[in-house]
Amino acid sequence: MEQRVLFLSFSSLLLLSFSGSVDAYKNYTVGDSLGWYDTTVKSNVDYQKWADGKNFSLGDFLIFNTDTNHSVVQTYNFTTYKLCDFDNSVDNDTVEWSSANPSNTLTQGATVAVPLLKEGPNYFFSGDYDGEQCDKGQHFKITVSHGKGLPDSLKDPSDQAPAPNAADYDSTPDTVVPFDFNNPHDQDTDVKKDSGSLSLHGKFLDMKLNGILLLLGIVYMF
Repeated sequence: MEQRVLFLSFSSLLLLSFSGSVDAYKNYTVGDSLGWYDTTVKSNVDYQKWADGKNFSLGDFLIFNTDTNHSVVQTYNFTTYKLCDFDNSVDNDTVEWSSANPSNTLTQGATVAVPLLKEGPNYFFSGDYDGEQCDKGQHFKITVSHGKGLPDSLKDPSDQAPAPNAADYDSTPDTVVPFDFNNPHDQDTDVKKDSGSLSLHGKFLDMKLNGILLLLGIVYMF
């Protein structure tokens, strides 16, 4: 049964009263009060009966209340599920959310939260003791619908990264690289040389003009 605390403003309550019900992500406690155990521990467990009739959607969570002597395996592979064995499974279709340690004599309680991340058939079982727990009732399958889709917090970051925009590459202006790009100061040096030669030429003309005026003054005096 879902146990969530919702804080709603008065306006939200009014909205809900007119709109009926609003779908939200849900938490499902597997087996309810019985928890997640095989029939040697809880003789009356029937996880498939518990799952049937429930509407599971992307973004929902399954909460497994169990102990360290029982594991939680999720797979999308029907063969793996039927064999109660994930030793030959591949990484992208099977996840062991908790790992029990049969050699550990100290058993402790454990709560495992499993998000529903993929639409379609999802299979769950305990893979300990060579599948013995699975064979003794600790397994079930569900079908996950799209619902509202995954919330951002559960999405793969690589799926949210923006793809390169081809238009950006097309709009990039062509860059003309000068032949003397490795020596950017050469052009400045040439300008300085040209400006220096012009300055000397001007001074020379001033000296010639002053000399002519001096000669004209002497001739006028005599």
